[in-house]
Amino acid sequence: MHSKAFAPEYQGALTEMSVNSSLTDVLAKGIEHLRAAELSGSQQEVARSGLAVAEAHRRLGNVQKADQAWKASYRAARSAGDLGAMAWALWSGGTLARQRGSLTLAFRLLRLAADMAERGGDIVARGYSLAGLAETGRIQGDYEAVALLHEQLLAEARKRGEARHTVWALEGIAQIHRNTGSYDTAYAMFEEAAEIAGKADDRRGRAWALRGMADIVSLRDDAPERALALLADAELLCLEMNLSGALAYNHKMRANVLFRARRYEEARKVYEETIAEFRAMREPRGEALARLGLVKARARLGRDRAETAAELGELRDTLDRIGLRHARDMVDKAHAELGVAPSVAGPGARAGRR
Repeated sequence: MHSKAFAPEYQGALTEMSVNSSLTDVLAKGIEHLRAAELSGSQQEVARSGLAVAEAHRRLGNVQKADQAWKASYRAARSAGDLGAMAWALWSGGTLARQRGSLTLAFRLLRLAADMAERGGDIVARGYSLAGLAETGRIQGDYEAVALLHEQLLAEARKRGEARHTVWALEGIAQIHRNTGSYDTAYAMFEEAAEIAGKADDRRGRAWALRGMADIVSLRDDAPERALALLADAELLCLEMNLSGALAYNHKMRANVLFRARRYEEARKVYEETIAEFRAMREPRGEALARLGLVKARARLGRDRAETAAELGELRDTLDRIGLRHARDMVDKAHAELGVAPSVAGPGARAGRR
């Protein structure tokens, strides 16, 4: 039995906010309470309100403001000697670093957050920080290193009946199965996550689960219309909450589904729109993945092979810099899929490319 989803990152005077609260509402309330806390001189409340502001900015794609907000929250928490609030601020900073493609920094901040949370006795902050470490490793493609941590976190979440964390862990493990070709297992876990999220009224978690289901339906079943319908349902949830990042990834998946259905011109347009969304929120991982899809769509529409090879080489270098092993391998597969040899000269080429 799972409890209703809640948002532990909305703290202090912000505990009234629901996990499904519109991010624009969270931001407005957060700024209002932050100003009141600053006037009152309560550094602890400044830290707690500032965390909500940081998270709202991050999820809305306001990267620079999110960076300023989590750091200000950490300084206030440190001034108040509140280890738990310090841990939450570091968690927010680590999550933002991952979103920006700075995986090394994300690992460092999330490890600090987990340690600080343990010292401060904040079990929830520690769980979120460990989950952040697991997700960062999964995104990087280091599945062996983080699969066990995902399973442990799932077991803990199930034991405590925490719907939101159960959904997150199921989705993470499902994504590993999807990326390693176990589509049936992946679909079952995404489906369970969607069901739990629906019962717990976790719209964000359900939106991500529906996206995962659509991916499998497209890949395994070659059923584009069913996949697009799932994505349409997920998009409505994203729009209700102004989830800019989740919405951009939803649109990228829509383009993927169209590409797999050999609807290349439609896919090209959606990839181009999605790249603009990711650039607006300075999300390099999503931008690079959407660019890869766009290269493939343009190639199918007859683009010059040398230009395709050059851009694939540039993308591989970009993904190497970010540290995305799985995505880098996707570029190598694109060469084979498109019948384009790796570029050995020109933009994006590297000496000694294997």
